[in-house]
Amino acid sequence: MDRAVADCIMNIEITNLFFTGILAGIEVAVHYGFHAPTVALDTKAQIQLRQGVIRRLRWLVPAIFIPSALTGIALTVVDGHAPGLPFRLVALGAVLVWIIVRIVGTVRINSATLEWNPEVPPENWRQRITTAEQFHIVGTWAAVLAFVFFLLGMT
Repeated sequence: MDRAVADCIMNIEITNLFFTGILAGIEVAVHYGFHAPTVALDTKAQIQLRQGVIRRLRWLVPAIFIPSALTGIALTVVDGHAPGLPFRLVALGAVLVWIIVRIVGTVRINSATLEWNPEVPPENWRQRITTAEQFHIVGTWAAVLAFVFFLLGMT
């Protein structure tokens, strides 16, 4: 393989690991660091906190996720003959699971949460949050697995 091509692939791999690692870190921190303390708050404070976090992360997560997914696809296409291909395919599968979980399970609920009045939330607001958290567990581990398998694909 030409040295310039090998260097380009290496740069894409490093960029991919950077963004995928940050995505996995955000997912773990939000799910395991944020959920338990949040449910201990009273209703108004909990909804206000959730709304604030959603407002910040709804732009940050796509800014991290998109480069992660695009570099993962690029690596799989450009360096598809490499021994790491099976690991990259599993990683891309995990990325696909993450996308589906976010679209089906959390984006819809998070968007609705932004519209809630913290003083008078919907009657079923706790059930909606519980449902979103169940999806979030799957999304968190999908992001972690994507990172691990992209890492294995590089080695």
